[in-house]
Amino acid sequence: MTYVDVKGQIDQTLHDPSVEEFNTTKLLRNAARQAEQRNYKDFLIVDCDSHHYETDLLPEILRFMEDPVIKHAGLARGQLGRSGLVPHMVGSQDMAGRITRYPGRANEKTPPEEHREITLMRRWMDALGVDMACMFPTPMLGLSTHPQLDVEVALARAYNRWLCEVVLARDPRLCSMLYLPLNAPDEALRMVEEFSGKTGVIGFMATGNRNRPVHDNAYMKVYSALQERDLPLAFHAIYNWNDQSLAQLNKFISVHALGFTLCNMVHMTNWIINGLPERFPKLKTIWIESGLAWIPFLMQRLDNEYMMRTSEAPLLKRKPSEYMREMFYSSQPMEMVGNIEMLESTFKMIGAETQLLYSSDYPHWDMDLPSTIYDLPFLSENAKRNILGGNAQRLFKLNPVFSDVKLAARQTAAD
Repeated sequence: MTYVDVKGQIDQTLHDPSVEEFNTTKLLRNAARQAEQRNYKDFLIVDCDSHHYETDLLPEILRFMEDPVIKHAGLARGQLGRSGLVPHMVGSQDMAGRITRYPGRANEKTPPEEHREITLMRRWMDALGVDMACMFPTPMLGLSTHPQLDVEVALARAYNRWLCEVVLARDPRLCSMLYLPLNAPDEALRMVEEFSGKTGVIGFMATGNRNRPVHDNAYMKVYSALQERDLPLAFHAIYNWNDQSLAQLNKFISVHALGFTLCNMVHMTNWIINGLPERFPKLKTIWIESGLAWIPFLMQRLDNEYMMRTSEAPLLKRKPSEYMREMFYSSQPMEMVGNIEMLESTFKMIGAETQLLYSSDYPHWDMDLPSTIYDLPFLSENAKRNILGGNAQRLFKLNPVFSDVKLAARQTAAD
């Protein structure tokens, strides 16, 4: 199949009046044109933070649940988002219905021979020019706020089993950092031991508000197991309007602006000041979906405090900013409105050429296309290649798998 053939199939989907009104490929036709104009065919693009809606898949996921009582309760109540299994996150991520891909996905047609989630993932990936994507859930990112620990653990395990066996094992372009229920350290350790080495598992992920700070001694065995297996630990930020620190905010824009950054700032401050980079020097950490603007601030703030009160961080051998420059960061949402010089300075401070990982956050309302990185005037081509895919390839030890569109384009060019 040539590039012309593949592109023709996409074009036919876009313009065929018999195709269902809602179709991801049709919805993202402008993104596909943008990717074609930028000639991504020579770039490996790895999306380190993308999402799907496990909300639609409760019956499938619950087949993998070990607890019969929680399983029955979930099945009896219908969809995952209304089942009581996942805490409801207050806020208007859907832009009051203006983001059509949210309600539209339920009506999208997919072929029966392939699992629906794989088809939907491939459609948006091909349109954006993404070759490989790290999948995360969406409502379940709030599991860490669940008041019932047994529900968090049971659902996390069921989801992880479903994702590994049903999706990741069937498509080499898809991978994931699996959810860790750090509210239950023994169960988190069990998950690391059980799922490490599974096809498509490239690390593990923790989310927002915890019952314990990240430096609690109960977590040391989890960190040790990750370091021993050379698997990264990602902190995926979330917002929680019920958190006391955000309770005074009266607009979603406010809690969204501060909540995601505050979440990771608290975890990182505890991580560094309590000496975890020295205790686990080979454990790689990734800070996801909190943007980049907070990082220079925290570097400067912690360095300043540390130089005045080094006795309170006795395990540290270097300034906090030096440890932060060795960590990894996802790009989305990249704050770049109106001040390209400040963004360039931020890239220099974090060592973006080797430490920044492209992420789209698709299909969320504030997603970023690969052009967010590709179009930056201050980046060399080598830096763009690293950020868009090379850094992730090295960090996760990926065997690159290119999309059919790119492979066809290369074959056409070779012919």
